[in-house]
Amino acid sequence: MAIIYRAELSPNKTEILHDFLSQRSWGEAGELELLGAYRFDDPEGEVGVECHLVRVGETTYHLPLTYRPTRVDGADEHLLATMQHSVLGERFVYDGLADETALDCFRRAICGEQQQAVFEIHDEDGTLSETLPQSVTLSLEVDEGEQPPTGDELLDGAPFTIARTVGDLDGTVRLLATWADGQGVVAAF
Repeated sequence: MAIIYRAELSPNKTEILHDFLSQRSWGEAGELELLGAYRFDDPEGEVGVECHLVRVGETTYHLPLTYRPTRVDGADEHLLATMQHSVLGERFVYDGLADETALDCFRRAICGEQQQAVFEIHDEDGTLSETLPQSVTLSLEVDEGEQPPTGDELLDGAPFTIARTVGDLDGTVRLLATWADGQGVVAAF
């Protein structure tokens, strides 16, 4: 379960996503439409892994982020922001596609070994307040006659891709994201 606190964030997630997209050669500046998000649980319980689907113009972007309690040595080029969280304190926000914890979550998901996390909202004192419905749901699609890869295959370098933009990724095993007005493949083998 993903524990999310009712908290003040500075900068907020929308600001971080906007800056992320507008500062990358593959992204674009413009009005950001938030389509939804999903999370994976870090087995170690240290890193928040949250993936956002946003639309700018005609393009739908898949933006995995990680939230960490400390800086990652040698990863400054992937640091997107330092966020102040009113409950957890200072958080370091990284591009999830450059963060091994997020990549491991995607590997397990494409192998059918990890599901998306349930969104639990907690008050500042830690009390469970509510469980939110998923704004994005994930499902694993496997072509007939195929099998999901094993974790060992993916760790040994088998071709595995995570989408930056939704709509241009395919494979025999696909992680499909579905939101209110659309769907698309976010990872494939």
